[in-house]
Amino acid sequence: MSKIKVAIAGPRGRMGQEAVKMVLETDQFELVGALDHRHDGKLLQDILPGVKDEIPIYGDIKSLLSSLTIDVLVDLTTPDVGYLHTKEAIMHGVRPVVGTTGFTQDQLSELRELAEEKGIGVIIAPNFAIGAILMMKFAQMASKYLPDVEIIEMHHDQKLDAPSGTAIKTAEMIQQVRESKQQGHPDEKEIVTGARGGDLDGIHIHSVRLKGLVAHQQVMLGGEGQLLTLKHDSFNRASFMSGVKMCVETIMNLDTLVYGLENLID
Repeated sequence: MSKIKVAIAGPRGRMGQEAVKMVLETDQFELVGALDHRHDGKLLQDILPGVKDEIPIYGDIKSLLSSLTIDVLVDLTTPDVGYLHTKEAIMHGVRPVVGTTGFTQDQLSELRELAEEKGIGVIIAPNFAIGAILMMKFAQMASKYLPDVEIIEMHHDQKLDAPSGTAIKTAEMIQQVRESKQQGHPDEKEIVTGARGGDLDGIHIHSVRLKGLVAHQQVMLGGEGQLLTLKHDSFNRASFMSGVKMCVETIMNLDTLVYGLENLID
């Protein structure tokens, strides 16, 4: 069986470095290239310790895709370029596995149409940690019976988006099974603006950004005389790699866009 040829966009980031390590250590994967605008023309071993193979770095997405034979592009960059990378990969017949959040519904619809037109798979995952995906599914299940829900998500202070893609995705999954409702006292007033967090269909989402955190989320579901709390913690970026690996394997058999790993887990 031939190996899956993988390229990584964003190899210098903390997630990117873990992804490089995972791909190099997986027998059925082959790391063939990387995308990094700061190190065009260099080799990956020039910028990352422990990399021994001569893996070329390209400074722009078009050069990467046109110069190499690639099966899967793992994109771990930023929201502003993740959409462009994903679209370009699909146009080149390369299957994107995307860990960048912040896509709009219009962008997701456009990418889904393009993927189905090309007949290739696309996976966009707000969170790659299997435990986090299970937390989201459990929260969706529980919200049928405990519809008063608040979400607290906590991340490192260098995260660019708030709330997190995981929190938004959790609220969207709950929204599918929960009737719209406003929570709290109808005459509630915020003494400090934003004290009640964001509001998605009546579900309040609170974002915490502090040094020392990685990725953490609590979903609190309240009922008469009871509270159910679902919690997941990622203590390092290695926790996301089992999900990335699963996506690279699974995407080879997809012909449409999948948004969220919960759609790949029974």
